[in-house]
Amino acid sequence: MNSRRSRARPISAQSRNPLATWLTETKEFLSALISNPLSMGAVLPSSAALAAAITASVQPGPGRILELGCGTGVFTREILRKGVSPARLILVERDATLSQGLKVQFPDATVLQVLAQDLCPVLHPELKEVSTTVCGLPLLNMSALEHERLLRTVFDVMVPQGALYLFTYGFRCPVSQSVLDKFELSFSLVSFVARNLPPASVYRIAKRTYVTRGDVAAGCPEGAGL
Repeated sequence: MNSRRSRARPISAQSRNPLATWLTETKEFLSALISNPLSMGAVLPSSAALAAAITASVQPGPGRILELGCGTGVFTREILRKGVSPARLILVERDATLSQGLKVQFPDATVLQVLAQDLCPVLHPELKEVSTTVCGLPLLNMSALEHERLLRTVFDVMVPQGALYLFTYGFRCPVSQSVLDKFELSFSLVSFVARNLPPASVYRIAKRTYVTRGDVAAGCPEGAGL
């Protein structure tokens, strides 16, 4: 990954110049993409519409919010706009430059520069009392074993009724049915976001015991996804 450190100054999201912010973050994003394309899974940062869709169920209150693959912080800023305290955020980003940028933008949040699949409650005691997980990782670029490692940790540290929200550029859940079955999980389609490049679908994964009556827990074919 790119090991250069961001020199951006700590400026609040509200006071930033939107165009300058977009240009700076797109440059950082493309730098990370060129350095390690498989770790990004996209050609541009996610849109505001996708950020709104994937964070729609996030609410202020008790519990922590875990975000995986934060990139330039598009989803993070949307979470904060909902009134969530920055101190509740656990931000996971493996790229050194992007991770440093997150620390500058969100100094009160916990930022972990680590591969999401390597997260472990023992090694990362910050992972506790998580109520919601938002995932921006390129899941199709990961193996079934990596999916298992990720889901095991996420659902171990989340409250029983907690849910994982992810997006994909395909029309199917990117996690295979066999992996979901192993952890007694179900998925449901939350929304389709046309105003993103490319268009994306948002999915919710939760324990089957806590799937609501309105959720559609259809089968998830192998090999589908981002």
